[in-house]
Amino acid sequence: MGAVDRQACSTAAELTRSAAHRIVIVGGGVGGLGLATRLSETLGREGLAKIVLVDRWPTHFWKPLLHEAASGQLDPATHQLQYAVQAQRYGFEFEQGELAALDRAQQHITVNALHDADGREILPARQLGFDTLVLAMGSVTQYFGVPGAAEHALPLESVAHAEAFRRKLLDTCLRANHARRARTSQAHTPVSINIVGAGATGVELAAALRDTVRLLKRYSPFALDPVHDFRIRLIESGQRVLPGLSDTISTRAQRMLENLGVEVLIATRVTEVRADAVLTDDGAPLASDIAIWTAGIAGPPVLRTLDGIAVNRNAQVLVNRTLQCTNDANLFGLGDCAACPSDTAGAFLAPRAQVAHQQALFLARALRCRVAGEALPEFAYRDAGTLVGFGREGTIGSLSSSLLTRPVFVDGWLATAVYKLIYRRHVMTLTGFARMALDTASHWLRRRVHPVIRLH
Repeated sequence: MGAVDRQACSTAAELTRSAAHRIVIVGGGVGGLGLATRLSETLGREGLAKIVLVDRWPTHFWKPLLHEAASGQLDPATHQLQYAVQAQRYGFEFEQGELAALDRAQQHITVNALHDADGREILPARQLGFDTLVLAMGSVTQYFGVPGAAEHALPLESVAHAEAFRRKLLDTCLRANHARRARTSQAHTPVSINIVGAGATGVELAAALRDTVRLLKRYSPFALDPVHDFRIRLIESGQRVLPGLSDTISTRAQRMLENLGVEVLIATRVTEVRADAVLTDDGAPLASDIAIWTAGIAGPPVLRTLDGIAVNRNAQVLVNRTLQCTNDANLFGLGDCAACPSDTAGAFLAPRAQVAHQQALFLARALRCRVAGEALPEFAYRDAGTLVGFGREGTIGSLSSSLLTRPVFVDGWLATAVYKLIYRRHVMTLTGFARMALDTASHWLRRRVHPVIRLH
């Protein structure tokens, strides 16, 4: 054995003999769960660190699929990963509950008590000590102070929200179908669905809903005409849909939405949301059976209360290029809840799944350096492009790589294939190739045995 190898083994033995470094990760999304899994395979397996994952839900669901769950074209139960199972497989600990408080001086967090549906306590409030704390808590809906929005417009942050929307959609369709059969005064009034915000989530949801109402026509309880009995609006305050993407993608996206029969309202600001209408600065109220808000995000409100950690006006943790909080080197932030500097002066990285994924990969390496007492590297984001799905209309977007001088526009079968592979790569990252392959096969078989739309 060489001198370098003996020195590395000696260093590892010293770290093992000392108390294991305590890494607590709050949030089990794309970044948080991926980071917990990777750290457990390296530092955890070597006995150099103890990894604890905290999340308020018992299961993980890939958020880019929420629009499919909300439209009823995907059963979220078949796409969820149980944190406790992942923890057992990879050797980290899982604590269910919501982050309530942080004590930076004593280096511990407080997790709220967990209660059942009847209000009985399942788990008491707990304190978890840490040497390194990673905040990966995702985001919440930003209503921008619009009157009635929080009360009457559904958010789309979680499986629970997707299920609430889907249930409301089915109930509204049943009500409308009965009105037509009974020939009531509402018999000729279309079902009005208003989606506020034409970012990727809003655009994909609008397209998915058009597919859903077409599929519902197959079943007698929903004998509604998918063209005349539904009015799906996409409302955007900016000058175009998908404002964060190129003009080429935006123009093509709007044309595809219009081909699907989605009414696109751009440069239209929502001023109020009521139970039965959405009001805009354009004039007349827009009838509304269901309203859903996909117009903006912010960090979870609890981040504003955490022992003086630096946050921006959107309650996102301010981090530097090592992803450490700007006023506490023991705290790290990643994903939607973190404001991470981009290469453009004064700008921050957009809240996207690929950002969180790359940050998790980076921190898996950086925290190994931290445990070893070495200097931390700096995070560098590499944009791989963006793809947006339009159901039966296909997929469009752009792909980027270090081999290309600029992003390349893609559509057709190639864009659709890459779009589907992104999720499979995520599953493989968490579970390995064999489980991913079995999971893919089970979903393929399920879609050929069960209805393509959820009716209950």
